[in-house]
Parts: sequence; structure tokens; C-alpha cells
Amino acid sequence: MQQNEEYCNNIRNILFKICYDGSKYHGWQIQKNAITVQEVFQKALKSIINQEFDIKGCSRTDTGVHANMYCISTKIESKIKCENLLSAMNRYLPEDIAVMECREIPIDFHARYSCKGKEYIYKIWNKKVRNPFLNGYVLHYWYPLDIELLNKAAKGYIGKHDFTSFCTLDNRDKGNMVRTVEDFCVSEENGLVQMKVRADGFLYNMVRIMVGTLLRIAQGKINWDDIPKIIEAKNRSKAGPTAPACGLYLNKVFYEEIDL
Repeated sequence: MQQNEEYCNNIRNILFKICYDGSKYHGWQIQKNAITVQEVFQKALKSIINQEFDIKGCSRTDTGVHANMYCISTKIESKIKCENLLSAMNRYLPEDIAVMECREIPIDFHARYSCKGKEYIYKIWNKKVRNPFLNGYVLHYWYPLDIELLNKAAKGYIGKHDFTSFCTLDNRDKGNMVRTVEDFCVSEENGLVQMKVRADGFLYNMVRIMVGTLLRIAQGKINWDDIPKIIEAKNRSKAGPTAPACGLYLNKVFYEEIDL
């Protein structure tokens, strides 16, 4: 018993807040035959603390998806100060992943299960001529977009709904398909269109299908006020296509327990 208590007293729960360019990675979660952000992050941390640990990521971002803010919690025995750990991680990590913050948090905090909400943004370059400096970081869509119409249509997503129509079904999403979307807005500045959505959680490919549906509305193939009907149908075939991953960013993660 005394040994167990001593072990618990030596454990620290560390929060890493990172950002990454997902272009070269097959998402966050470790896979057998593909390089992922989690694999690269774990190798860097292991080389620094030289101990076994278990890390928890806040979300399962997919291949090619980027993150402006991604949260990781891990319990370690190392006594390395957080500011030194941050510096060391940024030396070991490749240039497309950066640790923005590292700090100690309550022992029961879990990056995924303590999360109360997430915000994603989707970027579209809406000009006839492509921008080579944005290649891989936006969707190039050269047909005109009516921002006012898309904003009006996007309000149909807001609320607590069963989002089966806006999910690519696989083993990860069997069960409860209800999510609460708190806000969805569309803006444009100098040809760069940004779609921003916040919810208590998201299903597999949910944001990308939402975006693809709005683009179908822009094309006149779906009526602007049809989104509530599509939600009610609970049928993936009623919604638009899945927009490419390159334009999607996990933008913010929200927790009640800690201030980020």
C-alpha cells in the first residue's frame, strides 16, 4: 500500500497544447502502416524523459487535417520542469509540429473525456486563380459563393440533433449520433472564405460533410432551407459530399476545469 501511495505521489499529469500542419500525417491516432502525429509526438517525449507513459489526445483528427490547437494529457514520473520540457520537445519535434504550452494539471484531467466542446474552421480560397502559397491548406473553389446565403443556410445546423446524415459511418460512431451545434458562421475576406462551427462534439467527417452540403447549396443543387430536412432524414445520401481534408482545422478545444 505504501509503495502504491508513493508511486501516485510521484506522478504528474502534464498538459501539452500543440499545433500542427497535418499535410504529411495520417491523422492523430497511431496506425500500423502510416505515420501519425501521435507517433511522432510520443517518440520525441520518450527520447526526453526515457520513461514509459500513456498519452491522451483531445480528438481523432483525420489524414491531412490541421490543428491550430490540440490538447494532450499524459501522466509521467519525470521531474523535468514544464518550461524545460516545452523547450526540449520543440527541439526534438519536426518543424510541422510545435508545442505552444506545457503545464501541470489536476491528476484526474483527461484531454478527451474532460473536453466540453470543440471549434473547427474550414478554409476555402474563392478566386478563379489558385494561390500556390495556400496549396494544401485550403480548398480552392473558383465558383462564386453567396456568403449571405450560406450563413442563412448554416443556421439550420444549430441545435441538438441526430447528425446521422452528416457522418461517414464506421466502427467509431456506432451508438449515440446526437450532437449539439452551438454556432456555425461563414465569413469572407479578400477571397478567403472561412466556415466556423462550434459544438459539444463531432462525428466522423461531420464538419467536412456540413461544408460539402453548403457547397451543394451554393451550386443550387440543394435548397438553402433543406438542412433541417436532411438532418431529419438520418440518411447520409441526402447530404452533400465530404469536402477535402486540406481545408479543415481543429481551431479550439474547450474545458471547464482549466483555462486555455
